[in-house]
Amino acid sequence: MIRHFKYLFALGAVLWLASLPALAQDAIQREQQRLNSSDVEERRDAVMRLGLMRREAASRAVLRALQDTEPIVRATATKAILSLGSDASAGYLLPLLNDKDEFVRRETAYALGLTKSRSATAALSERLLSDKEDGVRAAAAVALGEIADEAAVVPLVQALTSTKKPNVFVLRAASVALGRIKSRAGTAALISTLNNKQLPSDVRREAARSLGLIADPTAADALRAATTDPDPYLSQIAFEALKKLNRG
Repeated sequence: MIRHFKYLFALGAVLWLASLPALAQDAIQREQQRLNSSDVEERRDAVMRLGLMRREAASRAVLRALQDTEPIVRATATKAILSLGSDASAGYLLPLLNDKDEFVRRETAYALGLTKSRSATAALSERLLSDKEDGVRAAAAVALGEIADEAAVVPLVQALTSTKKPNVFVLRAASVALGRIKSRAGTAALISTLNNKQLPSDVRREAARSLGLIADPTAADALRAATTDPDPYLSQIAFEALKKLNRG
């Protein structure tokens, strides 16, 4: 417990120093030096502290960590560079979507979503459809929803309607992403998902919710039918979504 409080105090001190322009550079240089440590945990901690400073100079100091030999350090660095700005951050992150480590690819996908840079749409779409790990594919779908680029609708629909063995996390993330993008091009796939009673209820719930966000009148019949579904959560979500269609 004492060790935990000491860590929080030290972290708070780093953030306080970073808030003062005259002292921020010294704090950045100290953490940058720790990136030379042979200890993996020390390097990871330095990356995290630099990221928490929320400064471009601190994020720039982290860039070397994207090439660290340890996956945990590379993965931590993906979010620590985001103060470089949207497109700049995306440019540095995109190569890591091909990292050999699943955890790094997954965290990179999430970080790219936070950039909201449309320059990442094509690469994330490729990960969504081709990555061998479902966790990476689901993260790519989440990121595409965050970016909300209509160019991602087709790959998201493909992921949602694929005849391959479905993964619940991928299906749910793709359903949510289509609702965030709000393109009527995703309506048919979402209706099919909502109507498929073989799918888990939480996937169908997200399909209903997204149909409400898109507000395409062609979804009215499917949503109306879902209001009587035995799953009370799904029926309520469908009811609320139907009201949004009626208001539209």
